[in-house]
Amino acid sequence: MPANILVVEDEPAIQELLALNITQAGHNAIRALSAEIAQNLIRETIPDLILLDWMLPGINGLEFAKKLKSDVLTKEIPIIMLTARGEEYDKVRGLEVGADDYVTKPFSPRELNARIKAVLRRRSPQATEDPIEIGGLRLDPTTHRVTGNQINIDLGPTEFRLLHFFMSNAERVHTRSQLLDKVWGDRVFVEDRTVDVHIRRLRNALSVSGHQDLIQTIRGTGYRLSAKVD
Repeated sequence: MPANILVVEDEPAIQELLALNITQAGHNAIRALSAEIAQNLIRETIPDLILLDWMLPGINGLEFAKKLKSDVLTKEIPIIMLTARGEEYDKVRGLEVGADDYVTKPFSPRELNARIKAVLRRRSPQATEDPIEIGGLRLDPTTHRVTGNQINIDLGPTEFRLLHFFMSNAERVHTRSQLLDKVWGDRVFVEDRTVDVHIRRLRNALSVSGHQDLIQTIRGTGYRLSAKVD
């Protein structure tokens, strides 16, 4: 699925180039000319990744990264620092505040897109377009198709997102609240039991290929997707 990528860059020409590259890679670009503007945007929508320029007016990128990583709401957002500072000391400083990667200007669009894809794969695998296959169940985010043992499986939008998240984080146990945050979004206010309804729908849909048991209930905790039998 397309990722929402926040570009925090104060030079309009560079910001435009970054946004264009992100869009061409199939993601959604959100723009901010300063850390203050970025903070307001984050209050409205939590991005999947932040491209953060070091030299910003007002609060610089390093300080903003520290602030993001100290906030419970934003600490899990991956950050790629963008800067003309290429010395090892500066790279270490960027990584020490919690940045996931560090790109030195000037950089090629191809290199940046590769780094974005790598960070998303590590931190938010459901935001990539790579097909996933587990136990004969295959999900292709690009074509929005799911097959189980070569049988087409029809899923609604929410069930597709739910399955994509489960398959991208196989073997991990997720609480209902975590699933609501990751699949529905932390700005959407619905009851925890909503998850149970969609889990039932997902299992029913997967039953046509015999994959309903991949979605396991962990009593007292939540759910996980696993090809292993307990």
